[in-house]
Amino acid sequence: MLARITATAHSVPKKVLRNKDLEKFVDTSDAWIKSRTGIHQRHIVNKNEAASDVSTIIAKQLIERASITADQIDMIIVGTVTPDHYTPSTAAIIQKNISAVNAWGFDLSAACSGFIFSLETASNFIRSGKYKKIMVIGIDIMSSILDYNDRDTCVIFGDGGGGVIIEPSYDDNGIIDSILHMDGNGGELLILPGGGSRIPASYESVKSGQHYLKQDGKTVFKHAVKGMADVSEKILKQNNISGDDISLFIPHQANKRIIDAASERCGIAREKVMVNIDKYGNTTAGTIPIALNEAIEQNKLKNGDYILLSSFGAGFTWGSILIKWNEL
Repeated sequence: MLARITATAHSVPKKVLRNKDLEKFVDTSDAWIKSRTGIHQRHIVNKNEAASDVSTIIAKQLIERASITADQIDMIIVGTVTPDHYTPSTAAIIQKNISAVNAWGFDLSAACSGFIFSLETASNFIRSGKYKKIMVIGIDIMSSILDYNDRDTCVIFGDGGGGVIIEPSYDDNGIIDSILHMDGNGGELLILPGGGSRIPASYESVKSGQHYLKQDGKTVFKHAVKGMADVSEKILKQNNISGDDISLFIPHQANKRIIDAASERCGIAREKVMVNIDKYGNTTAGTIPIALNEAIEQNKLKNGDYILLSSFGAGFTWGSILIKWNEL
């Protein structure tokens, strides 16, 4: 038995931060950001908005679109590195907000790979036969951990997320295969140093900026190009299909150059590649589910289409999922 997606949704904050706005307080330019990343703007939460607020909007949309009630949901899995709190989980707050009284769940931390790691986890719970309806959300409020004086990070990231409902499939449509990887040797290259048990919150840790995201951008870029391209190519070969067989490639929206490199390696035509980084920037765990829902809204998918999802993120984490699409 396979697991299939039966509903999609996404939500981003209303506030827009354009490249021209960033020029006012960081050493950068609209032209430089566009040429290096492909980003034109990103959405940013207002004060007092958190991951669970955006996620609750997504969750309510999913319930409506799947034509189910909240008490039918068995589990909620949230891929995020920017939860409301370390505890309780964002999944627990969403469960409360939508009155999913029969659901249990958890947050999963895999940075930009958070959604596909969560989707694979949920898929296996469905395949066990014990669970029938699982909500999977990828959400990040990256503005909460960014130093807006750091050009290496603040120009890249935005806030937002998306999600899916997955249920059992009774035909050959659904989540066909996955390849997931992790390499902790890359951990120091993209890291949020402070706030955990290694560097607990203190006056000194706040003053020294340890609660902001840090990255070695050039090195991460090199690893991301190779990691996403390698895993995308491998899953196609593993399933005896080619880039020509893929109807839609939905890569993590980290950088337009990384997206181009992965699609070219796999032989996937540009018109089959979902790109929205120009509108949202890198929303970390939110990029793939946002793009998937936009693809549905734009009528890009039909029954039996092969869809390829691929991502690379901090950890390092990376992976790919192959789906044979079913009509929603």
